[in-house]
Amino acid sequence: MRTIVRIDIRWEALTVDASDPLELARWWARTLGWEVVDPFPAGVEVRPSDGRAPSLFFVEVDDARHGKNRLHLDLYAEDQPAAVSELLARGATRADVGQPADAACVVMRDPEGNGFCLLDPR
Repeated sequence: MRTIVRIDIRWEALTVDASDPLELARWWARTLGWEVVDPFPAGVEVRPSDGRAPSLFFVEVDDARHGKNRLHLDLYAEDQPAAVSELLARGATRADVGQPADAACVVMRDPEGNGFCLLDPR
């Protein structure tokens, strides 16, 4: 019989490629109400002030993003229409990924084109 060994693994961060890591980190920090941690030589971290959730870590890349994200964030807003308006005013765009017209989320892209969903509070 095979012994199962439990190893302690936890989710620390989601790493995001960016052409301007500091600027994109600031955008996401404002969007989530988080803070930008002192930039590291390897990238810029954004995390909640209580430090409880995994962070977002932005690293510089030279090549542009191509195609659909294989991973995206699902965000929640109590007032989805107001949140969509605010995000659009701050440089986000709406995205069409084939979602139905009555989808319970609004699919969007951040200023560098990374996709995310803003869920409907229903």
